[in-house]
Formats: sequence, C-alpha cells, structure tokens
Amino acid sequence: MDLTLTPTHLDRLADVVWTWTAAFLPRLVAAVLILVIGTIVARWVSRAVYDISRRTTHIDPTLRPVLASMIRYAVLILVLIVALSQVGIQTASLLAVVGAAGLAIGLALQGTLSNFAAGLMLLWLRPFRIGDFIEVGAIAGTVREMGLFACHLETFDGMFLFAPNSAIWNNPLKNHTSNAGRLVSIDVTVSSNADIDRARDILVAMAERDTRVLKAPPHVFVETLTGAGLLLNLRIWASHDDVGELQRTIVEQAMHELEAAGIEALQPQQVVRIIPPDSDPSRLLPSSQPTFLEARDHPRAARNHPPFPAGAE
Repeated sequence: MDLTLTPTHLDRLADVVWTWTAAFLPRLVAAVLILVIGTIVARWVSRAVYDISRRTTHIDPTLRPVLASMIRYAVLILVLIVALSQVGIQTASLLAVVGAAGLAIGLALQGTLSNFAAGLMLLWLRPFRIGDFIEVGAIAGTVREMGLFACHLETFDGMFLFAPNSAIWNNPLKNHTSNAGRLVSIDVTVSSNADIDRARDILVAMAERDTRVLKAPPHVFVETLTGAGLLLNLRIWASHDDVGELQRTIVEQAMHELEAAGIEALQPQQVVRIIPPDSDPSRLLPSSQPTFLEARDHPRAARNHPPFPAGAE
C-alpha cells in the first residue's frame, strides 16, 4: 500500500484542517469564555446569596454556607451544560454516560456520599447551630461552619477541627450550649459535729452573691455521713457562657467561704466538684468568648428549653 504524501494530498489535508479549525475554534473559544464567565458569576451569586442571608433574620446561620454552596454548584452545572452544547456535544447522551459514571464513582466514594447524607440529616434535625459547643466522642469544639460534607469546629484552645459529617451523625452528640442553663454540683465534707444550718446558709449566700449563678434557688442538702464527716451537696445553675469559669473557681470559693466563717467544725475536710465531671471539655472554655456573639443573635428561648429542668433540686 502506497502511503506517499503528494503535494495534492497535503493541500487537501490543509484545507480540511483549516475548515475544521475555522468551524470549531470559535465554538471552543465561546465555550471557554462561558466557563470562565460562568465560574465568576457562580462565585458572585454565591457571595450575594450569603450576604443577603446574613442581613435577614428568617434564615438560620447554619443554612447560610450550605445554601450558598448549593447555589454555586447549581450555576456551575448549568454553565457546564451550556459550554458542552456550544462545542457540539449532545447533553442528552452525555447525561446517560454521566449517570453510569456516577454509579461507579458513588461506589468508590461511599464515605464521601455518607458525609453528604449525614449533612442533610443534620441540617434537617438541627441538633446544633452555629456557635454551639458540641462533643461527639473525641471531637469537641465550637461550631463555626457547617457544610454538606464536613463541619468546621474550633476547640477550646483555639485549634481548627475538620469533622466529617458522618463522624458526627453516627455517634451520640452532646450540645453543651443548647439549653439556657447548666448544672454545677459540688460535694463539701465538713466535721460531723458541724452546724448544718450554718454551713448551708454560708454556701447558699455564696451562690446568691455570685453573678454567674442563675436566679434558680441554690440547693444544699446532706448527701450522707462518712467516716470523714458530713457530706453536703451544693447544686447551682449557670448559663453556658459562664459555666466554664464557674466550674474552675467554685471549689476554691466554697473552701474560702467556709474557712472564713471562723468555726473550726466548718473547716472543710474535702471539696469535690462532681457535676459536670473533670472530663467535660466545656469547663476549659473562657468565661466570655467573642466568637459566641454570633450565636447570641438567635435566642435560646425559641428552642423551648427552660433555664433548668422542672422539679430539679
């Protein structure tokens, strides 16, 4: 077979290339311009939606980044379809190919899809909001942003924490700031011949003077009698903004108040904080955290949580 290229063949090949280039190149340039402009428009629309949602009180802060991301992806998909149509690719047949490829990609990315499904469930059920301090297993921090695939948290020591949605959805979750009040309880051991009423009055007066304690009446009762003496239990309620500082200082404060009474029998033998436990990460939070201001824009009263459980001691 003779494959020798003659000048005639080269001329014909050049004509074909030129004709194809003249017909296809403008479409390719138009498709590239559509992609570039569409990407810019998608980013601009996403930011505009986010800014508008920030100025209105009808959209929860948790939904703002998710809504902006969904709008951006929707615009990008529309732009991609228009760009493919511009270069002559039939989008109807392309959708069938994408569907088959999507099934294979879905099987390969099961973890990512589970994060997406978990994100939808978290958005639907709302176990927490932006600004809440949550604890899920070894994950603990203040929620800064919630996305379709992961949540951005900030730990008590200022570290950035990237938590996949599936890790949050598939484990029991503690929301330390959901309710308006948090219970703080300490055990105070005094001498067995101590004046119980005097000790109770001192502890109650200490709690009532503390501005961090909520208006719920503090309660002191005799827990039990041990070999070391009488075990008194003090229960008080504090807001989630002040509970960390109160937990760190209440033990020392109770000890100083009893020692200042000047009665030897009231000298505390032991003072132990029992609720929440030492493993509670919220006790390490500062008493006033500026980043919580955004969460305060959404009153907790709307969530129907009382300051403290009815009938609690």
